[in-house]
Amino acid sequence: MYRRFDGIYASTIVPMHEDQGIDFDALAAHIESVGRADGIRGLLINGHAGENFTLASEEKRRIVQCARGILGPDRVLISGIYSESAAQACEDAASMESAGADALLVFPPFSWALAEMEDVVLAYHRRIIAGTRVPIMLYQAPVGAGRLPYSPETLRALLDLDRVAGIKEGSWETARYEANYRMVRRHAPGVRIMPSGDEHLLCTFLLGGDGSQVSIAAIVPETVVALWNAVRRGDMAQALREHERLYPLVRAIYGTAPAARATARLKTCLHLLGRIPTPVMRAPMTASSPDERALLRRALCDAGLL
Repeated sequence: MYRRFDGIYASTIVPMHEDQGIDFDALAAHIESVGRADGIRGLLINGHAGENFTLASEEKRRIVQCARGILGPDRVLISGIYSESAAQACEDAASMESAGADALLVFPPFSWALAEMEDVVLAYHRRIIAGTRVPIMLYQAPVGAGRLPYSPETLRALLDLDRVAGIKEGSWETARYEANYRMVRRHAPGVRIMPSGDEHLLCTFLLGGDGSQVSIAAIVPETVVALWNAVRRGDMAQALREHERLYPLVRAIYGTAPAARATARLKTCLHLLGRIPTPVMRAPMTASSPDERALLRRALCDAGLL
């Protein structure tokens, strides 16, 4: 039923002017370049890489409209939904759906990192589901993100909700990924499992999954697709070659502390490659420091991109 969501999705960034307003011309070029790359099934827009939590609701709606207008009906668009308020999340979800999103990825509010309350988690998702018609995707947060990652019990309860089509599995730890993968396959075999740990895509692809939603594909979509295809056909030699191409870049972007600076690093890489005009971030996040830029330049060189 939900196999149409299988495949590789790039999680896109949002280029900005120096005044931190969205550069929609640069955004359109970014969406066109990444969304039309060979083998890319679709895009995850308004995700963490897209600075969702700093954008106004109308800005997020315009981003969905921009992507749909450029890519038309032949690419799947998944829009992230994030708000501390369930009412606002529901309103945004309906807005993204009407703007052209094919599915909605529901991010847990950051306040949930303090404690997991299953009744709250379920009520939040149920409200979004009741106010929309398109499929819903869950987000499994990294193991290091406090109480944001759902317990196996809460995850199973979420899988029982209506129209849950998939999980962006971002545990960022292969043992936890495998445990969740096995549980979902047993409990809800039709739900699509999308590993999203950019640093260990090879490991999770080998363990199993239905595709991926990753921001490294916003820089090197062809490499992520080639890795996925090599694993699917059992070509380990090719898979290892693609992994070696990815490794220096993913370590610099995601494996360098603090990990919360990954989006700034993505933008810096795209700027160094001449693909976006500026690496500006929306406050309170800041652009890369000179030392960070130097690290990323070396990583791009090591990856054969510069």
